[in-house]
Amino acid sequence: MVDGVDGTDPDALLAGLNPAQAEAVRSPAAPLCIHAGAGSGKTRVLTRRIAHRVVTEQADARHVLALTFTRKAAGEMRRRLRRLQLRDEVAAGTFHAIAYAQLRSRWADQGREAPTLLDRKARFLVPLLPRQKRRVSAMEVATELEWASARMVTADGYPEAADAAGRRPPLPPEQIARIIDGYGQRKREQRKIDFDDLLRLCIRGLETDTEFAAAQRWRFRHLYVDEFQDVNPLQFRLLKGWLGDRADLCVVGDPNQAIYAWNGADARYLDRFDHEFPGGELVRLDDNYRSSPQILATANAVLAAGPGAPRSLRPHAPDGPLPVITSHTTDQAEAAAVARTARDRHRPGTPWSEQAVLVRTNGQAALLSEAFTDAKIPHRLKGASGLLDRAEVQEALRTLDRGPLEAALSDLEAMAAGRVDPEEVEQPAVPRPAEAQADAVADPADDHGLGEQRRANVSAIVRLSREYLALEPSPTGAGLVSWIRSTLRAGEGDSGRDAVDIVTFHAAKGLEWPVVHLAGMEDGLVPIGHAKTPEAKAEERRLVYVAVTRAERELHCSWAERRNFGGRVSDRAPSPYLTTIERAVDILGRGEEPADWRTHLAENRRTLRAKDGGRTGHRRADPVPVQDRALVEALKSWRHQAARAADVPAFVVFDDATLEAVAAARPSSSGELTAIDGFGAVKTERFGEQVLDVVRTTGR
Repeated sequence: MVDGVDGTDPDALLAGLNPAQAEAVRSPAAPLCIHAGAGSGKTRVLTRRIAHRVVTEQADARHVLALTFTRKAAGEMRRRLRRLQLRDEVAAGTFHAIAYAQLRSRWADQGREAPTLLDRKARFLVPLLPRQKRRVSAMEVATELEWASARMVTADGYPEAADAAGRRPPLPPEQIARIIDGYGQRKREQRKIDFDDLLRLCIRGLETDTEFAAAQRWRFRHLYVDEFQDVNPLQFRLLKGWLGDRADLCVVGDPNQAIYAWNGADARYLDRFDHEFPGGELVRLDDNYRSSPQILATANAVLAAGPGAPRSLRPHAPDGPLPVITSHTTDQAEAAAVARTARDRHRPGTPWSEQAVLVRTNGQAALLSEAFTDAKIPHRLKGASGLLDRAEVQEALRTLDRGPLEAALSDLEAMAAGRVDPEEVEQPAVPRPAEAQADAVADPADDHGLGEQRRANVSAIVRLSREYLALEPSPTGAGLVSWIRSTLRAGEGDSGRDAVDIVTFHAAKGLEWPVVHLAGMEDGLVPIGHAKTPEAKAEERRLVYVAVTRAERELHCSWAERRNFGGRVSDRAPSPYLTTIERAVDILGRGEEPADWRTHLAENRRTLRAKDGGRTGHRRADPVPVQDRALVEALKSWRHQAARAADVPAFVVFDDATLEAVAAARPSSSGELTAIDGFGAVKTERFGEQVLDVVRTTGR
């Protein structure tokens, strides 16, 4: 029994489900499409539907195939189905794993030796790169090949398709096309195949070999696909091949969580399911059981502020505090503040693993890790290998290994500051995971050698190197490289250790935590700077929505006014999504829960502009003068304590613009305080003496 449910009783399998969930489980429709919003219990519904159909003899467990996008998801599905007491094992696996198993069986039946599976595409590509461009990242070229493969784009068709999709390859499109052609020829000569070839070969077998197709369709008669919004054209064609002329298909997905178009995914298969599979039924799961009403309303507002008319989720979790937004003078100050907040939110008897820090790029994680180390807070960098697999990081580690260390560090600092040619960055020896590819694209508009994010990644290595030199009395290059690798990978995969997770937005998909900190919420990072097309911007908005909906009870958002990229300090502006979040919080703070967030956000924006002299959110026309920054930080520290004491969000006490005005005016009396925009008689009476005390002790 699972959750008190007898998996052999069809009525019991419907117990505890809301009407929409129950309909999705018992519907006789085939094909069936389930739009399952964040936190709506999609895995529960999917596994119970499989069990319900088996128990009611609409399906045979031995002929069920559940397709997922990760081995972990497949394992979780099998575990849940076993707990539902299915008599026979259901096949669950990724598209690649199922295709490979079928192909190996076919090759064995034909007496053919299986070709060698190529698991390191980048290294195989190096000889194909133009000689004068050998130091262009082979992984970036590999990413283009994988995108073309996923979209079923041929070498001849690549230049036009890449231009239409707004791709920005590391080499001219015509050169990428020649590499695609040469890559295929080299594989054939050496009798090697890559992971995408597994799908293509399986498709070919299904479309040309009637005996092979009949055997696979007999074996798998009832097909289920999880995360259907992430299916790419190559996978979709394989799915159609497995189905043949049958319609026994159930898919589950969420259009609002479609965040992998950059990698070839096409959410239109989910959006236009009725077009691809005429006669299918659609069931919507719009009830969220994960996030508090305050967090869910914020997430709904993020979507509502964009184009289109996405459906909002209905909350069922208990009330929680309003989301909190904070700004900090530097990225180091922000990292330290995030660590302090994490410590403040760590209640006696609760595990550290109830919290996570989410960042847009891998390069941001190292600075946060340092701050958590300084604060002696256990943490782990989930997906840290994404940073280690970056081309510029691989080259940085090779530079350090060659030594001498001080000279090598000077070279890396110059690289991070943008004083090198980008062609000096060599290719990594290993492929990047998908989430690393998602947040590692450089901005070609940047004219300082390495793109901004690449410089951030190198800066992280320089920072770790300086830390090692301070700790190790007899440092060596090999020792430093080993220490950096072990530090970045510390705790990765150790899911049983109690620690705060530091993870990218992409890698956080499918996970959840009671307390979530969104760090580095700055324009250029969120949304990422290279998102220029309407489609890319829409995907960035959905990515923020995914990040926000990872939070169950508390959401803390922060950004830095200045960020250091390898010695080059860059002034930052808050993410435009923060403005939306702030307006939503202001509306929620007034006790409103609007059904039409778009209208209310627009009205609230006008209110904030009138109240803020034309500014919205945390934007301001001029930066805080250097002489005022220490006072602003002191005032923010005081505000943090006052907000905690009153159990309200910090901005309810005073917003950043008011504190900056105090720092600029340096008032010495209650009368001078009252004259500052943002103060009034009530707030002056309540907080006036405390604010004046901060000004006297810090600002004089």
